[in-house]
Amino acid sequence: MAYQNSTVSFEKMLLKFITDEDPMQSMLKWLCERLMETEVENKLCAEKSQRNNERQGYRSGYRVRRFDTRMGTIYLMVPKIRNGGYIPFFVETKRRSEAALMNVIQEAYINGVSTRKIDKLTKTLGIESISRSQVSAITKDLNQQVDAFRKRKLEATYPILWVDALYERIRDNQRVQNMAVFVVTGINLEGKRDILAVEPMYEESAASYTKVFEQLKERGLENVWLVVSDGHKGLVKAARETFLGCSWQRCKVHFMRNILATVSVKSKKQFAEKLKQIWLQPDYESAKKYATAFMNDYELKYPQAVKVLEDGLEDSLQFFTFPEIDSRKISSTNLLERLNKEIRRRTKVVGIFPSMDAYIRLVTSYLIEYSEDWSSGRSYINPKIITDLIATKTA
Repeated sequence: MAYQNSTVSFEKMLLKFITDEDPMQSMLKWLCERLMETEVENKLCAEKSQRNNERQGYRSGYRVRRFDTRMGTIYLMVPKIRNGGYIPFFVETKRRSEAALMNVIQEAYINGVSTRKIDKLTKTLGIESISRSQVSAITKDLNQQVDAFRKRKLEATYPILWVDALYERIRDNQRVQNMAVFVVTGINLEGKRDILAVEPMYEESAASYTKVFEQLKERGLENVWLVVSDGHKGLVKAARETFLGCSWQRCKVHFMRNILATVSVKSKKQFAEKLKQIWLQPDYESAKKYATAFMNDYELKYPQAVKVLEDGLEDSLQFFTFPEIDSRKISSTNLLERLNKEIRRRTKVVGIFPSMDAYIRLVTSYLIEYSEDWSSGRSYINPKIITDLIATKTA
């Protein structure tokens, strides 16, 4: 009977929501307020107006709190507690990236650099108004977390690093510029992925990459076995000079694109099918042998493509130095490409960022969450493989 009564009561509530202007938003508001009431009752060990010996405190009315959600802005009646205060759990656990995106939008408006796209996005999110105090509070908290993440102490050894640069349109000194943001991802001795650096630079050069790598060393990084990246000469030069004894793996995907750029459209598919077999060979010697035969076959027809392949072949085969590790994981920058794709999916809704700080705040806030997921998830590379490789190196 009690179950039937509760079902009827719930159905009446649903009918009431249907008549509201925004039923989903009304349901969310109702749910949030019921959750708060339950949380406060558990915290005080007593229901509203209930008298018992286990009570841990007393209510003190309500306060109105604005809560921006994806369904729009809602105003909640938050219960007040006399001693200790109370903040709803769903406000405390709001994801950093959500707050960072909100901050970017707000900062754009306050700095007078908003665009129609930003305006549409704001309305889509249901944000009603922007206040300087709101921006200040969000920015202060995010800046502390972002700064701590970007300057945290690193482990001494990260066997493998993946390095790449993103280009974003960012307002700097009253000008909208394409600026490079370097992202460095690594594997620790437990075989788990970690994001080591998110650094903005005005250009992608050897000096810029050297500065990023030196900052990693200042934070504790000492040993790197392999750096995986595209063929940018500045990056390669910086990696070889900064991490002595480290090998460089040229991303096979980027390398193939460089080679195929010199092949006619008509023959590209067939050429690519044979070309990729080089990196699918079981070992280094087999790959070299196949590559030699391939170059002999196509030297007359596509001399430029063969020249590019010949010049970069050795660097693209360095992953064979670590036969114990799945070659798919260390022969290309696919790991970082997927991460960059996720970053761009979030940044493209903003378009032009109002400042470099705003960009770093948004991207790093998102990457902190990614890093936390990686640290608590499965190892990307079996830690036993890394332990065995260390033993081999020190033997």
